[in-house]
Amino acid sequence: MKPKKIVITGGPGSGKTSIIDELLKRKFHCLPEISREVILEARKKGIEQLFLTHPLLFSEKLLQGRVEQYNQTLQLDETMVFLDRGIHDVLAYMDFIGDEYPESFVDSCKNHVYDTVFILPPWKDIYISDNERYENYDQALKIHENLKKTYESYGYELMEVPTGTVEERTDFIINVINYL
Repeated sequence: MKPKKIVITGGPGSGKTSIIDELLKRKFHCLPEISREVILEARKKGIEQLFLTHPLLFSEKLLQGRVEQYNQTLQLDETMVFLDRGIHDVLAYMDFIGDEYPESFVDSCKNHVYDTVFILPPWKDIYISDNERYENYDQALKIHENLKKTYESYGYELMEVPTGTVEERTDFIINVINYL
């Protein structure tokens, strides 16, 4: 039996990674966000801001990595796997910046289906910019809307995670999963 694939998504700075870290502490199988890895790899090659200078190349690398993560979940002997962002996030970000992308991006979204998608709303109190997060809070709000629109356009009913402590938010996710 294949594990349930559960995406945790949301705009930048909404608390996704903190929740993934808490799920890991609770012994759930999780796959990390890969964009920071792509950014750091580009910096090693002398490209300071790959997303800003070559958004399609950046997005292709993200898409490839997220498809690999998805395929990795199919090989796991787990009942469920949490992913820090999904394939559809790539399209949402490309739509946010207004860039075109090949039809293969759309095909990847159609061909890789998740079981549940949780979305974290923008939360100004915890939003912090850093060296890998280029967006300001207003942009984070717009990205959140693009994420909602993108996932919903592929038929997902998003489960919005309320604000609260990391533990409360994680409890919410686990309770919903146990109910489904």
